[in-house]
Formats: sequence, structure tokens, C-alpha cells
Amino acid sequence: MHPPDAPGTEPCDWSWETAADPDEVHALLTACDAHQATASGTPAPRRRPETTRWLVESGSVHLLRHTTGPAGMFTLTARPPSGTDESVFPPAEHPLYLSRLAVAPAWLAGGALVGLRCVRQAVETAAGLGGDTLRAQVNPDLRDTCSLLDLLGFTPCGPASADETGRRHAHLHRPLTAPAADRRGD
Repeated sequence: MHPPDAPGTEPCDWSWETAADPDEVHALLTACDAHQATASGTPAPRRRPETTRWLVESGSVHLLRHTTGPAGMFTLTARPPSGTDESVFPPAEHPLYLSRLAVAPAWLAGGALVGLRCVRQAVETAAGLGGDTLRAQVNPDLRDTCSLLDLLGFTPCGPASADETGRRHAHLHRPLTAPAADRRGD
């Protein structure tokens, strides 16, 4: 597998789709989790195949496919993932939730920009759905992921916390629309 900017890689090598195969999605998700856990020295999250199946069947999983296979994915929902502390976020009328951001380990190791493509697509999709903010939960020990989200306009909300396994998580948000005063030119 080669990085997306390598010679001979054309834009037509990439396509976005609404995921249809829960087994393919779950395999990508758990492979990324295992890779990130090894790289960060933190426990991988426990993923339930039935949750993956439900998210795929609801049309919430967006898959970036390269001609060589699934490269990255994210889930976008109107409902917060379980364990999300809503009280830490600024008020929003129509928040959407980014979760299960995953990149195939071969693309992570190759230095490709698959994660960037996924987050940019999530922001564009959320804005297109009328969301006014995009919220996410992230393991702060995944420094590259946190740096990427920071570069793309996500800011932390509240303190980081840990679950019963010791896996840490932090809440982030990114406004998708300008405040009303900014839109009026005030």
C-alpha cells in the first residue's frame, strides 16, 4: 500500500461511501484501535459488533475507500456516544457527534493523510446536515489524533477523565457556523 501523495496515486483512487458492510467496518475499527493502543501504551476500547452493525444499518458510518481497500472511517450521529458528559460542552441548537474515527494501520504507518481526509469530511458532512457544532470524545494519549483535531479547529471542553479500564478521554467541540452577530456583520 502506498501513501496517497505517492507518484501514480490519482484522486480517482479514493471515494467516500456510506458503509454497508458491518464486518468490514468492525475489522477496520478494531485494527486501528489495536494499532493505537500499542503505539500509545493505553488499553484499546471495547467495541461491540452489534453497535457497529446498528451504526452501519442506520447510515451513520462514512467510509473512505482506496482502490486497495478501506482506508479510513468515521461515525456521525445526532445522538451522543454513551459516556459523553454533555454538561461540559457549550450550548448548541443542533450538535452532531463525531465518533469511531479510524484509519487502517497500513495508512497510519505510511504517514498518509487519511485521518485528515476523514475529519475534513466529517466537518463538511455535519455542516451539510445543518449541525451548528461537532462534538467528539478523544483519548488524550493519542497525541497525533489530538493534534490533528486541534489543527482542524476542535477545542477541549472540561477536564480529561478515565474509565474503569484506565483509558482516558477528553471532550472536544468545533463550531460549524459563525455566531449570529458575526453573520450579521455586527
